[in-house]
Amino acid sequence: MERDKQEKRVGSESRAMPWWDFFNFSLVETLIDDYDCSIYGAVFEYKLSNLCQNTSHVKAPPRYVIAFRGTILESETWMTDVKHNLKFSFNTLHEGGRSLQAIRAIRDMVEKHNHSAIWLAGHSLGAALALLAGKTMTSFGFLLESYIFNPPISCIPLEQLPGGKKIKGVFQFTKTVVKATVAMVLTDLQVQEDDPKTASWIPYLYVNPADPICAGYIDYFKHKTFMSKIGASKIEKAGAGKSVRSLLMGKSSSSDLSTEPLHLLPSADMIVNKNKPTKSMTAHGLHQWWERDSAMRENWESCCIRPYYEDKLQQLTIQ
Repeated sequence: MERDKQEKRVGSESRAMPWWDFFNFSLVETLIDDYDCSIYGAVFEYKLSNLCQNTSHVKAPPRYVIAFRGTILESETWMTDVKHNLKFSFNTLHEGGRSLQAIRAIRDMVEKHNHSAIWLAGHSLGAALALLAGKTMTSFGFLLESYIFNPPISCIPLEQLPGGKKIKGVFQFTKTVVKATVAMVLTDLQVQEDDPKTASWIPYLYVNPADPICAGYIDYFKHKTFMSKIGASKIEKAGAGKSVRSLLMGKSSSSDLSTEPLHLLPSADMIVNKNKPTKSMTAHGLHQWWERDSAMRENWESCCIRPYYEDKLQQLTIQ
């Protein structure tokens, strides 16, 4: 829709409308940035939702989907989109007007409709926005089904660096211990167990190890599992629960979204696309997730991450 607007495509020339029409959706509302007037999100209604209510053998579809786009580096949008990417990097995305507006729109929808009928979706920068909105709504007691494609993560993508697994593991372990020590010394941090309400929210993450923007999620969950196996999950929580920025600024609230890194998730269902990227199928592209070739989909790995209490973490890997 935003590209249609920028390139003045209307009516039959529109490239956005055929997409939601084909999948039996209708456009309910567009979300427009107050600063540059760009379309960054939209609310869609599934036309056939009532027909699927009594179908017990298949997963019920949503009645509404609230979707957020990724970065568009064009003259009309690049400045605001880059600004929000920087806000994400500095863990201040929650302070942006776009984020506040999006969460307000979601809350309005939840107040009008059953929250179980509302799904969130986003790609890249939009994935970060969907994650922020999902975590915020969870804090209010609403668990919204969320599909997060190629979400950015503000850490070094170890998957992209040379060196063996042991070297990367030592680096990750050392970083965690240092951050945890600093957090406990400077902020008098008390490590808490995962909030059962927060852990009950299970977003679906779609990541590619060849994509430096989202590959860090693979490292994060691998490290989280390793630290739990050696009985050091409290150290991992203390280190992961604080961003470097929050430590330097002396913020102490461990549950505040202003201090908690956005990627800190106790639960997730993660799909990892291990197919090698090509010119037509880039590692960060959204279109890789439309793959219909069953042979290609065999190289997708599903990881089910759930917290276990008493210093244990469960992770199931399904080939």
